[in-house]
This record gives sequence, structure tokens and C-alpha cells, in this order.
Amino acid sequence: MTVIRARNASAAAEPPAPPKKDDQSLYRFEMLYEGATWRAWADTPSELLEALIPEYPTLETPRDRAAARIRLALRTQVRMQASLAMAPELEECTAEQRAVLLGSRETPPTVRQWDAPVPLVLVSTFYRPEGRLPRPEGPEGSLVWIDPGDDWSLLLSLHQAGVIHVNIRTDMAPPAPEPDEGN
Repeated sequence: MTVIRARNASAAAEPPAPPKKDDQSLYRFEMLYEGATWRAWADTPSELLEALIPEYPTLETPRDRAAARIRLALRTQVRMQASLAMAPELEECTAEQRAVLLGSRETPPTVRQWDAPVPLVLVSTFYRPEGRLPRPEGPEGSLVWIDPGDDWSLLLSLHQAGVIHVNIRTDMAPPAPEPDEGN
């Protein structure tokens, strides 16, 4: 099975009707992405990722799939951080905080504490417990984590960051598989 994609209707129009499978059942997941310009429907997180990483279904090894998820997380981190750094609150940051926010992402930012008025976007893979860098701490909302650890954690972290919006059908019979199936 693959992902089904459709251009989203404008905000003034009715959203498209969810597509049905050959057996007339609905897909488990619906995702809005690319600024809600597109919708995708699928039954597994892996299939849903195909909308964000078109080559994902052709990647044969877990290592290749993990690398693709990390590349997406890094692209998302750079875009989000650039957008957040354009906020007027950047002027309230210290010179050191601005250097971190505006610095290169060729190496992951290393900070112990983050309490700047502009959130810092980080990819969890590089920080403990998964990675070698110490995990920064900060008040709620000061750190945005993108987690490419597996299919579901990546989708969930992108949803929590506001990059995508995922809806899950819970009324399916028989009972739906757990979201991490299909990794």
C-alpha cells in the first residue's frame, strides 16, 4: 500500500472527502503538510512518511531509512530555526543566544541551558540518550525537539512542532495497530 495525496482545498472551501480503499474502508491516518497545502492518507506511519520523503518506500535497510529521517529532521530544523529567528524577540536575545540561533547547523548547537525568548530547534538524535551531546534544559516551550528515531516519533515531533498536522482514526474495526508498527 502507498500513501494517497491530494492538494488541500483553500480555507474558504470544504476539505476534500477522505479517499476510501478498495474495500470502502477509510485510511487510519490523515496528514496536512507543506503549510496545509497538501493532504495525505495512509494506514501506517511509514506510508505517511512517503509524502514527506518520496524515496522512503524504496529504501531497503533500516540504516538508510534512519538516514532519510535524520535528513528530513535537519532540513526541518534549519527552516524552523530560520523562521523563528525572524521574530522581533530576537532583539531581546543576548549576543551569545543570537550566535546560537543564527549559527551554522553543520554541527549541532551545544548549550547547557536555553531560556532565550526565541525557541531553539534541535534534532534529538545528536543529544543524550541517543547521541553524545549533553541534552540542553530549559523552560517549557524554549526547546523544540525533532525526533527522527523512528517513523512515528518523527511524525509526532513534527506534529508537536506545528510543521504537519496528523489525524488518527480511532473508530476502525478491527482494533487499529499501534502507531509504531510499520517502521
